[in-house]
Amino acid sequence: MALNLVLFGPPAAGKGTQAKRLVAERGLVQLSTGDMLRAARASGSELGLKVADIMDNGKLVSDDIVIALIEEQLDTQAGAPGFIFDGFPRTIGQAEALDSVLKNRGESVDSVIRLKVEDASILGRIAARFEEQGRKDDNPETFKIRLDAYNKDTAPLLPYYSAQGKLTEVDGMADIETVAASISEVLDRLASPKGQPKQGFFARLFGSK
Repeated sequence: MALNLVLFGPPAAGKGTQAKRLVAERGLVQLSTGDMLRAARASGSELGLKVADIMDNGKLVSDDIVIALIEEQLDTQAGAPGFIFDGFPRTIGQAEALDSVLKNRGESVDSVIRLKVEDASILGRIAARFEEQGRKDDNPETFKIRLDAYNKDTAPLLPYYSAQGKLTEVDGMADIETVAASISEVLDRLASPKGQPKQGFFARLFGSK
């Protein structure tokens, strides 16, 4: 059975870096809503044409369409060891929809990991990068709006998953290796049967050699 992980983290928190490590080291599949929407649009499929029409008209893609894209990926990559949900869910309604989709497959969200960071530090990092590189998406004022929106959207989801006993907070201000080790500890603990020594994730899935 696949491991389903929701990875929360604001822009510039290092979430993408950690997701890429999990893909490379554990074979998990990263399901980024932004990537899926762009791929669907480029595919020319019936669903992709709907996405293109909505985006071209400056509208938000509905939860139903995003869920359909997720289901499509779950089917396409059914043999994967697990999935990382990136950028979804963002609301309670989306979380409930994801729970329903997974339940119909006999699965569930197994773990929710939040990279906890200090807004002031993130904003300082972005301001410095903007001065050095001048990237438009690093404009401090624009970034602050994105950060505020993330915090507002994510806040209701934390008690939702905490009530299910699935939420773990990791210090996202630590260095990359320390954050990666903390995430690995969470996943290894999840993969280990209660009362037995903790094993690596692949050892649990495929048996130790």
